[in-house]
Amino acid sequence: MHALAYDTMITVDDYLAGEDGSDVRHEYIGGTVYAMTGASRRHGLISLNLGSFLRPLVRGSDCQVFVNDMKVRLKIAEDDVFYYPDVVLTCDPTDREPYFCARPCLIVEVLSEQTERVDRREKFLAYTGMPSLEMYVMVAQDRRRVEVFRRGTEWRREVFEAGDVALECLDCALPVDVVYEGVDL
Repeated sequence: MHALAYDTMITVDDYLAGEDGSDVRHEYIGGTVYAMTGASRRHGLISLNLGSFLRPLVRGSDCQVFVNDMKVRLKIAEDDVFYYPDVVLTCDPTDREPYFCARPCLIVEVLSEQTERVDRREKFLAYTGMPSLEMYVMVAQDRRRVEVFRRGTEWRREVFEAGDVALECLDCALPVDVVYEGVDL
């Protein structure tokens, strides 16, 4: 997705009110909003594959999975930030704000030419600063490549082109084949 910035500074409350029912999604960084444009077919299929895989695994648990339309709220320095990850999983039963998650354990971004730099730098630094986050996953849409960052004493990186990706917060494994099911590469 590509972002277009608006010049007007707005409050968090005005941002959240404006997003409620908006036809266009916006990310929010310290008072500035950025309109998000549409995604490709591959992007949509990959996100849906991930959400479809995760949804049955969370039934009957405190976990909830969201695809595309749930914001994640962060605080960076003194600035409020809201991003729209492609997939977000929260397993904290107190993380139940109606329009955003604040304590996710897993965040997935599907990379595109327009967003990869932001996903790798800005969002990586922002997301990995969240105490609740256990995994940040970046998925290529132009080739089979799932890049996983796992929290430990420090963040460690793993790359998968095949096989299974362990998802500790759900105690399961995600097959790379499922991520790319039906996706023409």
